[in-house]
Amino acid sequence: MALLSLVRTGRPGGGAVLSREEYLDAWSRWHGGADTQAPLVRGWLSLAHTLARPLAVLPPVAVTAAGAVVAAAAVPPAAAGGTWLVVAGLLVGLSGLLDSLDGALAIGTGRASQRGFVLDSVVDRLTEAAYAAALWAAGTPGWLAVCFGALCWLPDYLRARAGQAGVHRTGPISLWERPTRVAMTALALVGAGVVSGIEVAGVDGASLVVTTGAAVGVLLGALGTAQLGRWLRGELAGPGRVPVPGPD
Repeated sequence: MALLSLVRTGRPGGGAVLSREEYLDAWSRWHGGADTQAPLVRGWLSLAHTLARPLAVLPPVAVTAAGAVVAAAAVPPAAAGGTWLVVAGLLVGLSGLLDSLDGALAIGTGRASQRGFVLDSVVDRLTEAAYAAALWAAGTPGWLAVCFGALCWLPDYLRARAGQAGVHRTGPISLWERPTRVAMTALALVGAGVVSGIEVAGVDGASLVVTTGAAVGVLLGALGTAQLGRWLRGELAGPGRVPVPGPD
């Protein structure tokens, strides 16, 4: 089923939700032909599709807003420390799930739109800023938290600018996609909460765990960005490619 027909007619099949395979195909179309066969991506999207089916009456924009609120709500318990760090990690995981759920609702019920697509992308970047803030509040050095947040933003910024330059494909699934960012943040916070109060070589275990988690995230972010950059280098250097001027 063509995505355009879904947008024009509203819900597919007179109110039914798309099947999982139809949803994955439509999601790929909305994301520049992104590969949905990678196990992590397919599993994440399949979970969102399963949860979206009984919630099809909800407006996607409400779920998008809820995801942003839940991500921001993870910062205060992260700052509180102790076992509250577990709560912060669970809130981060929930915010990531809500982010996928709004897309599943929009695409799976034929309510996807360009406005919603842009809004969802903006909210993604805001929630990732909240993830970096939660890691910093939990004890990650400020400079490392900033690097973590910057590398959450950079790959999608590169894809957006490449799209303006005429690259219409999303490219390969890198090591540092949205599910990885959510999982890394959530696991770091939950792990910090589990070892809170334990000292390792005179260092608080919680601070050590979140700092290590953020550092691993930065490493994965750098590798994923390099992976994407290598692909874009070939795409942007292709024959007949005409640069599209735009603001710096």
